Amino acid sequence: MRLLDNRIAPAAFTFVEVLAALAVVSISLLGLLRLHLISIRMADSAQATSKAVFLARERMAETLALGYPEISVNTGIVENDTLDLQWRTEVSDFESPELVDADVAGLRRISVDVAWKQGVGRKHLQMSTCVADRRLR
Repeated sequence: MRLLDNRIAPAAFTFVEVLAALAVVSISLLGLLRLHLISIRMADSAQATSKAVFLARERMAETLALGYPEISVNTGIVENDTLDLQWRTEVSDFESPELVDADVAGLRRISVDVAWKQGVGRKHLQMSTCVADRRLR
């Protein structure tokens, strides 16, 4: 506080100090807004990936429930809110040079592919396993 004519002048901020503080706050808020938008985009991406994983697991479980499935290819689209998940299940014979020497035959490979559009690109998820013929010969 300054003394003017034996009186105490009230302490106050100058106009330049207020403008500088507002500039710092507005720049900080812009950074926080950008981080918020990034976190929303990442949450949407994680949600879409989770839905794709659940769909792939569901299709895999349906195919495995058949026991020893026939060789086939099945496709479809699941519409979920604003997300269209395209799936493809393929059952094929599985042969590996390592398994021929071990006298392992009758394996089928089950492969589930799920694809969806996200942003400007497409995302893709693949899950596969093998199943053996358990029937007695």
